[in-house]
Amino acid sequence: MTNRVSQRLQALPGSATMAISARARELAAEGQDVIAFAAGEPDFATPEHITAAAARAAHDPANHHYTANAGLPPLREAVARYTLEYSGVQVDASEVMITNGAKQAVYETFAALVDPGDEVLLPSPHWVTYPAGVRLYDGVPVPVETGIESGFKVTVEDLEKKRTPKTKILVFVSPSNPTGAVYTKDEALEIGEWAREHDIWVMADEIYQRLVYTGGDAPSIAAVTPRFENWILINGVAKAYAMTGWRVGWMIGPKDVVDAAARLQSHATSNVSNVSQHAALAALTGPQDTVEEMRLAFDRRRKLMYSMLAAIDGIACIEPEGAFYVFPDVSRLLGERWATSSALATSIIEDAAVALVPGESFGAPGFLRLSYATSDSDIEKGVERIARLISR
Repeated sequence: MTNRVSQRLQALPGSATMAISARARELAAEGQDVIAFAAGEPDFATPEHITAAAARAAHDPANHHYTANAGLPPLREAVARYTLEYSGVQVDASEVMITNGAKQAVYETFAALVDPGDEVLLPSPHWVTYPAGVRLYDGVPVPVETGIESGFKVTVEDLEKKRTPKTKILVFVSPSNPTGAVYTKDEALEIGEWAREHDIWVMADEIYQRLVYTGGDAPSIAAVTPRFENWILINGVAKAYAMTGWRVGWMIGPKDVVDAAARLQSHATSNVSNVSQHAALAALTGPQDTVEEMRLAFDRRRKLMYSMLAAIDGIACIEPEGAFYVFPDVSRLLGERWATSSALATSIIEDAAVALVPGESFGAPGFLRLSYATSDSDIEKGVERIARLISR
């Protein structure tokens, strides 16, 4: 036997963010004071009313067994109401499937829509997982490059240059991971109308929709585009409710597509943990004040990290409008000392004990991603360490 592992998985890279977070834990275990700017998760505890609901659910024997594959009916109904309130899109509970985190919803969307050779447009910089998911189903990820000068946002003209007869899906993310870019209503409408005109599916990842800091919101492309039906919404409780470890997300879309993805889920994982689903139900239907408290804290940290990075000679960045990342351009620092942004990121973690993610992981060499989902003191300490390293 020549190949013990399938070619498909041999070609699949590991998650760069998870690898860097693992290295940070290794250094911390060795006694180093590591500042973590790598992982995309809130540093807050899950709100108490949510954990209390989970505790009650854990003691109910009904939750000790398999339940509906597509999700608990009350949670699917709550997601439908939540989607109307925060995305402005009216959906039926039958069009909702609860998944093991939003990441599974992304994979199942690609499974439901992508055939071999289908092309998926990925505005770049993009989250590390999107191209991996496309390739797993023998699709072709097609980056659509953006930069600081465009605010890291694509236009219809950019998309049209990459469109071919094989184009099947556009991945639309607002607010963006890793850049923090937020599309306006007019921008989203123009892109939505382009997708509708060319019969292109839009997978809209709205996981950061509650984390916007510029006085408005992140308009849902599904809500602002009239007569458009070829869309999938991805969302979950991880970011807004500090519930990354609970693993509850959802996929919303036309019933035939959702039903197809549910058939896959029935074979892959069956239902999401019942206890976690009850926790998510409490999050969506309970008090929302903690969401705003966390958003305000992230807003303060955003301004702090951005201002400190922008003051470092050789770094250029724009102030992010959403999510919890800053994505600085470090290309002016590259050369003899650090050949690539990946080499710079390695130096920063090994020599300054600060963990962050190089832009190569997001299809954007010459950049770094730093998460400000950490304390003000860690932001100050970590960015100061980076500044000292660079100025040596």
